Amino acid sequence: METRDDTLSDVFIQEIDEGQACLKCESKCPGYKPHAWRTICDNCKCSRECHDIRFNDTINIRDRIGPKGQRQRNRMWSKRTASKEGYSWVPSDLSPHEIQLYFMQIPSERVPRIGTSGEKYREKQIIKQLPKQDLSANFCKFLGKEYQQHYADFICEREKTAMDIAYVKSGLEQTSECYGCRGTVILGDLVVVNSKLGEENPFHPGCFVCSVCEELLVDLVCCTLNGKIYCQRHYAEQIRPRCAACDELIFDGRYTRAMSKDWHTIHFCCWKCDESLTGQRYLIRDDQPFCVGCYEKIYSNICHECGKLIGVDSKDLSYKDKHWHETCFSCNKCHASLENNVFGSKADRVYCATCYESDFATECHVCGQIVKAGSSKMEYKDKQWHAKCFRCVVCADSIGTESFIPKDNDIYCPSCYEQKFSTRCIKCHQVIDANGVTYCNEPWHRECFSCTGCQMCLAGQRFTSVDEKPYCAQCFGELFAKRCNACNGPITGIGGTRFISFEDRNWHNRCFVCAACQRSLVGKGFMADGADVLCVECAKNRFIN
Repeated sequence: METRDDTLSDVFIQEIDEGQACLKCESKCPGYKPHAWRTICDNCKCSRECHDIRFNDTINIRDRIGPKGQRQRNRMWSKRTASKEGYSWVPSDLSPHEIQLYFMQIPSERVPRIGTSGEKYREKQIIKQLPKQDLSANFCKFLGKEYQQHYADFICEREKTAMDIAYVKSGLEQTSECYGCRGTVILGDLVVVNSKLGEENPFHPGCFVCSVCEELLVDLVCCTLNGKIYCQRHYAEQIRPRCAACDELIFDGRYTRAMSKDWHTIHFCCWKCDESLTGQRYLIRDDQPFCVGCYEKIYSNICHECGKLIGVDSKDLSYKDKHWHETCFSCNKCHASLENNVFGSKADRVYCATCYESDFATECHVCGQIVKAGSSKMEYKDKQWHAKCFRCVVCADSIGTESFIPKDNDIYCPSCYEQKFSTRCIKCHQVIDANGVTYCNEPWHRECFSCTGCQMCLAGQRFTSVDEKPYCAQCFGELFAKRCNACNGPITGIGGTRFISFEDRNWHNRCFVCAACQRSLVGKGFMADGADVLCVECAKNRFIN
């Protein structure tokens, strides 16, 4: 007998879907309200799967699939073990270390860690892959009594030949091939084994997916058919058609095939009014069928001329977001039909070519000829051009729908405008599109504004000029500055440097000192003795002695 540490309920475990929020509409939907027979919300018309459907407890998958499913594998799923490791589900009979290794081999967003999107993913996949109406007749609203035995036979055959709860095996004894991706399964790897295919056909954990939806098989529940594995939903659809409206399997041999989908005959109805469309005309919009009346009320256009609805049996003629009946699409002046004829428009009215040209036609800004109704033309502000005349004034290339730049009543393509009018660097003569500087009323690239002597960039640096040419402080001092009579260094004057001049000699303020006592002579009397300058006292001492 199988031992379990959680109590198996005899009640079919099902989801809570009444009043749940719509994840697509968000606040626009007051909460999920089941449609009478469609699997949609009667409030917002979004599918059931778009809502935050949930379970009121951690789900034991065997409670979901029922007693027969429990016998698929004599293995134990422990809610306590999963909770202890921080998951809503873990594979059976694995150590904590092996559980971690298993989850490392599937996408992180699919790992059912409690409180994460992976937990919600698992719940959604349980609802999707194991629809309750496929597991118990108690949840089939449209299974006639005469077909209940067919349903029971389907369940019995599925349990007997197809359904299985796969298991994770550790310590593979030999290198093998993954049955899913055909890649190598290395000796000692964790693998998923489906008893219907045998241990000789293992799967990588991340490869154990449904052959149709390619989603991970939730809690390792799978069905096998003709050597392929499926989730229960898509396995069932290999055996029986499924109604696109109520999502139940169809056991009645009489059903409707329309829009590449299968429907119970009573369920092939108008999406809006629910009236049967079997044997009736219908139209499709957003992948849903509508009766003619509902389609016209919701989607048909209103005639711009008569203000009446343009039915599905009427030709709908349109121009610039306006629509007309075929008979209403006529010249606003002479009332001649415009269908298949050249016409022009003015102030939301349409005119035949003759009336338009006589009343409204303008001359082309370039060639001076009339821009005829119905001809291709270009308009900008209060001017019009023939399409063939709308060309760059410089290169004469057709502009068409490309960008252009107007200037002084002329049209330029961007390239020609740039060549003709853009600011160019005085040094390299290339266009300055950013980071320019101005010197002597001339534009420069920052990198081009450099010292005439050493070519160092002067942008943001101190500089001076000689004959309107810029020089850095060092080059100016080396090439043009006066020399200090004491230190022989350049006297540049840059940055406010002060200096002393006497006869043909110059000194930095700091260098203008007495040759004898080295005291500063700035602002004091001094005397010259050959190359030396002396303070008054030192001069007296020198001359007296």
